[in-house]
Amino acid sequence: MKIGFDNEKYLQEQAAEIKSRAAKYGKLYLEFGGKLMNDNHAARCLPGYDPNVKLRLLQSLGDDAELVLCIYAGDIEAKKMRADYGTTYEEETLKLIAAMKEYGISVRGVAITRFDGHPTARAFAKTLEEKGVDVFYHYPIKGYPNDLNTIVSDSGYGRNDYIPTSKPIVVVTGPGPGSGKFATCLTMLYHEVKRGNKAAYAKFETFPVWNLPLMHPVNVAYEAATLELKDENQIDPHHFLAHGEIRVNYNRDVEAYPILREIWERMMGEECPYKSPTDMGVNRIASGIVNDVVVRAASREECQRRYERVKNDFDQGKADMSMLARALTVLAKAD
Repeated sequence: MKIGFDNEKYLQEQAAEIKSRAAKYGKLYLEFGGKLMNDNHAARCLPGYDPNVKLRLLQSLGDDAELVLCIYAGDIEAKKMRADYGTTYEEETLKLIAAMKEYGISVRGVAITRFDGHPTARAFAKTLEEKGVDVFYHYPIKGYPNDLNTIVSDSGYGRNDYIPTSKPIVVVTGPGPGSGKFATCLTMLYHEVKRGNKAAYAKFETFPVWNLPLMHPVNVAYEAATLELKDENQIDPHHFLAHGEIRVNYNRDVEAYPILREIWERMMGEECPYKSPTDMGVNRIASGIVNDVVVRAASREECQRRYERVKNDFDQGKADMSMLARALTVLAKAD
């Protein structure tokens, strides 16, 4: 296999940027999206990429970092499964905790998010506590995400449990999408401000890659991997207006940014230092690409693989026409 990606170069630059942000703000709540381990999509698109490079990165941060895991109570109740592994979100949470222990990464606890008395979630919390894992509860917020007066108050973020942490970098992640990572980070910022502490938020990004072209096959392959979420890459309009630079982001972050900015300014009492969702992200993937030709070819193959998977599901009645249409559109973008 021809190598297109240098893990060591990427690790060095990504870790340096994370440490720089933590030093600037004193304490950094770092939202980890995507897969923390076994990131086989990235490995397929970036030949040479270590599927567990993120674990190695956390390991390299040593005593400067600790981990908070989030899991949505409704996903526990529904026994939600990861389509790629065929395991429940509870099982994935336990696997993540075990992997952290193996890599020597400190796990501060698990936040059960949007908890509203779910009995299965309570039972899972008991399982965690029996394993020596601290559990914290975060609750539904009426009017979220639009009622900012309630959200940024003791009836909103203030009602959620505070998670005491001691490291300058707090990594917030979960077993899958919709686990409540973003809200957990902002909850912690609210509590830090109430305690007179200085802290900030950033987002660990892998895809899409902000400093690659919009139609680069790596970025198109991200859309192929998130067909069910209907993610769509786009030029970040907030970044262009603020900096006059063309950067790539995706629809959900672009849409959520104005709310984040407003919440930040209400909590902190100062202007948000991030002028765009791209500014929020920590992403040095492009620095690790050492052979763009190899990476482009591998990413196109990934788009083809994703399309064939959807086409097969469509033929078996497991996917509808809109899903197939999105897959065809992405395949066309990949040329």
